[in-house]
Amino acid sequence: MATDAIAIAGTALTVHRKWLDAISDNIANVNTVRSTNEEAFKAHYVIARAGEGTTGVYVEGGAYSSSEGRMVYEPDHPLADEKGYVRYPDIDLGQQMGQLIMAQRGYEANAAVVDRAKTTYEAAIQIGRN
Repeated sequence: MATDAIAIAGTALTVHRKWLDAISDNIANVNTVRSTNEEAFKAHYVIARAGEGTTGVYVEGGAYSSSEGRMVYEPDHPLADEKGYVRYPDIDLGQQMGQLIMAQRGYEANAAVVDRAKTTYEAAIQIGRN
């Protein structure tokens, strides 16, 4: 039924939106500098699970990178330690951009499912009126 398709695609839209939020946060913080005695920004990842039966998909939770970050020699940086090092997150921008494209395409595909199911549902109502 069209309403089931809309509901299931709607759950996927939520998951893809949260995935996009996590990726955009990771990309925005790829150059976040911390002193060496602080933790580096930890990349955020979304954990999704399939629902039971035909209930769609949902975000089960999130996970954070376990990386300690990259130590970079920047002696002129105001946060540099006595040896001239600062800490950057260990985030691969290329990998994040690939994830961004997948999440965006998934979001677009599920939005198209909602739109097509809505059109089908409206057509069925119109047929019922005639």
